[in-house]
Amino acid sequence: MHFLDQAKIYIRSGAGGPGAVSFRREKFAEFGGPDGGNGGTGADVIFKAVAGLNTLIDFRYTQHFRAPRGKGGSGANRTGAGGPDLVIKVPIGTQVLADDEDRTVLADLTEEGQRIIFLRGGMGGRGNASYKTSTNRAPRQHQIGIPGEEMWVWLRLKLLADVGIVGLPNAGKSTFLNNVSNAQAKVGDYPFTTLHPQLGVVRHKGREFVVADIPGLIEGAAEGAGVGDRFLGHVERTRVLLHLVDADLKDPVAAYKVVRSELSAYGADLDGKSEIVALSRSDLVDPKVLAKAAKALAKASGAPVFPISAPLGEGIGPLLDALVEKLGDGGREARADGDLGNDWSPL
Repeated sequence: MHFLDQAKIYIRSGAGGPGAVSFRREKFAEFGGPDGGNGGTGADVIFKAVAGLNTLIDFRYTQHFRAPRGKGGSGANRTGAGGPDLVIKVPIGTQVLADDEDRTVLADLTEEGQRIIFLRGGMGGRGNASYKTSTNRAPRQHQIGIPGEEMWVWLRLKLLADVGIVGLPNAGKSTFLNNVSNAQAKVGDYPFTTLHPQLGVVRHKGREFVVADIPGLIEGAAEGAGVGDRFLGHVERTRVLLHLVDADLKDPVAAYKVVRSELSAYGADLDGKSEIVALSRSDLVDPKVLAKAAKALAKASGAPVFPISAPLGEGIGPLLDALVEKLGDGGREARADGDLGNDWSPL
């Protein structure tokens, strides 16, 4: 599945239907008077958050959304039917932003089933019956209906997950995600193997939680280097950060500080989130060197450090225990039948 976390679309609500010009014509009612009904209300544009979607790729191919107009009024004072609302389905975690320099957030859909009426349809036009007065007994004027609203907006997806994995490129994030969840992220022994966020559902000791792996961060990511500002947006909503540091680096502490600096520079309280630090690829390092690196990293982070090797499964259990403890009641009860459902799907 192709992943897209930003899209620009055009939306327009429906215009109101025209009012009718009609006069009552019956055998024994020579001067029946006007009976033209009002037009129907135009359709609204509604955004709805639905489960089972985790990308905006559909909006790359369909970018214009126009709601239908209301039906025209008719004789016998009949009001036209309103246009059926246009419901645009988006993934949970989608924001609707104004098409301006500030990209002002206009709507934020964070819960399944959440609906926001974004543009109201135009009111129906008045029929000639509504223009009748004591001095104007046979009006022929009517309204054509109020036009709908229109605008360009940006859709921006910020994934909803319990745990967000951060780290420099090639820190073993995708390998870890694949080994602990149902994800099938691409892995490789080179930087930027992961080009877009990945989701996986982890089940551990009767609990399950969603983990998001974002592409590796580089210095300047918070200012947009390597599109890092967009990647960091995907861990804004997580409650715990899992910070993976490559144990095979010459200076793991420096690597840790680079990522922490970017989290702080980005804002959105990322540097204030609960964090668990792990030394990945620990099987590639001499045990004495690993112990020294873990001690230095624990001092820098102010928290225990978990040496792990995802391919060998070493240290994974204690790390997952720590994640479950951090999440507390946030992790959901694992389904006994093994069905993970459609709420979260790996990309």
